[in-house]
Amino acid sequence: MPSKLSALEALARLREGNLRFANNLSSPDKPLSSQRREELRGGQEPFAIILGCSDSRVPAEIVFDQGLGDLFVIRVAGNIVAPSQVGSVEFAVSRYRTPLVVVLGHSQCGAVTATLETLLDGEGTASRNIASIVDRVTPAVRGLLETELRHDRVALHHASVRANVRASVDHLRHGSTIIETLIQDEGLLVVGAEYSLETGVVDFFDGAPLGQERQGSA
Repeated sequence: MPSKLSALEALARLREGNLRFANNLSSPDKPLSSQRREELRGGQEPFAIILGCSDSRVPAEIVFDQGLGDLFVIRVAGNIVAPSQVGSVEFAVSRYRTPLVVVLGHSQCGAVTATLETLLDGEGTASRNIASIVDRVTPAVRGLLETELRHDRVALHHASVRANVRASVDHLRHGSTIIETLIQDEGLLVVGAEYSLETGVVDFFDGAPLGQERQGSA
């Protein structure tokens, strides 16, 4: 593996790995061995940063068919962006010069469901800490409630997942001087994607260069 990949090469590697996973062709020789652990003792060079949801069904290394040392993974319910998540991304892009950041949402996201239940049904959350997650998702989805989508919960949820991903991507692109500078000066790429629990396919739908946004169905 090259020690440094460009953002487009990193994106292609993720897409290829996901297609292997979705087609049940995951690599048996991906680097998980004791030899690989030994190689990583001296440092790491992750080729992509994944800011994803904590949902147990969406482990980034498995979904993208990658091994030890390949991905710098940040997981939080609802793939929201709060200061600690921004700081984690800043750390990786500045320390390791990782060229690609992916905000990874997924179908049937519980944090999005909780937000819609709060906004549409007036259901409260179990604690102020959970409420803080709902509060961060709310601005991204509130506008959708003023459209015809409010009459179709399934379609509304799907649109809300993507709106929430877009909001997190926008926050990373424009909420950090470090990240913004690396985007402008070094070609750092920040993209949004959705993982389908139904198919196993990741759709890169926001910010991927033309021709690389959709990888098709498995």
